[in-house]
Amino acid sequence: MLRVQGSLSRQLLSWQLVIIGLLLASVAVFSVAQTDTAFRATEGRKMLSVAEDLAATEGVRTSLADPYRRDALPIFAESARSLSGADHVIIADGRGTVLTSPDPGQRGQPLELGESTVLSGRSWVGEVRMDGVDSLVAHVPVISDDARIIGVVAAGRNTPDLLQGLRQAPENPLALLLFATVLGVAGSVLLARRVKRQTLGLEPQEITRLVEHREALLHGVREGVLGVDQQNRITLVNDQARRLLSLPDDCVGRDIDALDLNDRARDVLTGRTGGVDQIVLRRGRVVVLNRMPISSVGAVVTMRDRTELVDLQRELAVHRDTTDTLRAQAHEFSNHLHTISGLVELGEYDELQRYVQRISHRHEQWHAEVTARVHDPATAALLIAKSSLAAERGVGLRLHEGSYLAEVDEQLSADLVTVLGNLVDNALDALEGAPVDADRWVEVELRCTDEVTVVVRDSGPGVAPEIVEEVFRHGFTTKAARGGERGLGLALTRQICRRRGGSVEVHNAHGAVFTARLPLGGAEK
Repeated sequence: MLRVQGSLSRQLLSWQLVIIGLLLASVAVFSVAQTDTAFRATEGRKMLSVAEDLAATEGVRTSLADPYRRDALPIFAESARSLSGADHVIIADGRGTVLTSPDPGQRGQPLELGESTVLSGRSWVGEVRMDGVDSLVAHVPVISDDARIIGVVAAGRNTPDLLQGLRQAPENPLALLLFATVLGVAGSVLLARRVKRQTLGLEPQEITRLVEHREALLHGVREGVLGVDQQNRITLVNDQARRLLSLPDDCVGRDIDALDLNDRARDVLTGRTGGVDQIVLRRGRVVVLNRMPISSVGAVVTMRDRTELVDLQRELAVHRDTTDTLRAQAHEFSNHLHTISGLVELGEYDELQRYVQRISHRHEQWHAEVTARVHDPATAALLIAKSSLAAERGVGLRLHEGSYLAEVDEQLSADLVTVLGNLVDNALDALEGAPVDADRWVEVELRCTDEVTVVVRDSGPGVAPEIVEEVFRHGFTTKAARGGERGLGLALTRQICRRRGGSVEVHNAHGAVFTARLPLGGAEK
């Protein structure tokens, strides 16, 4: 069956044309069949009458009986042909050898008899192929006075072809009208049933309501929904998806690769990156995407805004870091108290005094160094807190001697705390696998001009060159670089820097060196 693709109106038009074509073809076949039947009945009787009359002619019988008088046979044959309108009249002898024919090349050749019974003495009417043409032929034997077969008379008309049959069709409008009506009704019923199957049994009004409900549902859900075809062209998109991905109003019908999206978003939307709950960072938003392929159609991508959740996770991470810092400080103070208690019990009061002075001096020195160079309270507090956490892990945290940071506005201060905290935590994680007796340190450098520059160096193994960009693009942390878990720390760092018009990059110099730049007056993007 013909398979028609396209809109429903185009399919209906195509199938109607198919039905009309079948109707015309069927009427033509019906007409030709009628013509052929009428031709066989009428012309068959006529040719049989012509052959019988010629076979009964005394001059034909006399000429066939006397071989010396056969020169007159063509006159009798041609006269019968011209008077009857036959296409050919042939006379053969008793053995079937042609004596006279309109085609001189047939003379002396055996007569084409087909299934004829004429040589057994019985007249016959049927179809015989002569010289590549189908002919309706009547064969009549010529009987002598002594009841012998002395010859055969063949009178025939060429069978009309398709066009001749149509031109000679009998005028019987009632039969043709009835036939066309039956065929048209049958085709219309089949077409109606096919349309019913394609529309799942729904009436046009029901289809309209279903489309309206789908549009209302599509644009009413809080999750983003985006559909793509097999060529990765957008077929549908709701308002939430357009907002989350910052898509233009005319995005429907456009190729995903042609849109202004980052590589990560393109890979997830086109299916080049598989898996559930894929995280995409898009213009300050954290979006979670899930792509579901649909066979022979394309795919549907659902998305959720997880920016608020990530912000809560960041706040939770700050509280967790504070808790870890307090725990590390409590652990450190507990060790100091145990040492002081032991020195008191031993009566080593001079050593006790020197020990307390060393502890106090070290803390006061770090506190004084940080507060002298870092005048932003939140950033200074973060560095002081991270010192205890680094000490618990056996890592030395130090401030570059050229560091200086003036007090900044609240928004930049919050962004700076997030960026610096993520980079320091990343450096501490990178040193976890280093030997205990190795020189393990993390150095922080802060510079303030028309932008705040944060440089965090560590003595770890560095970042593999092949994942220098990957750590930011896919949200890897240093743990992920070592083959462990995925995180959003570095990805959020890049997002914050880019949102302010800055940047973040990494290179290796006896360890990893992360450099983040945050402009002082960076506009939100």
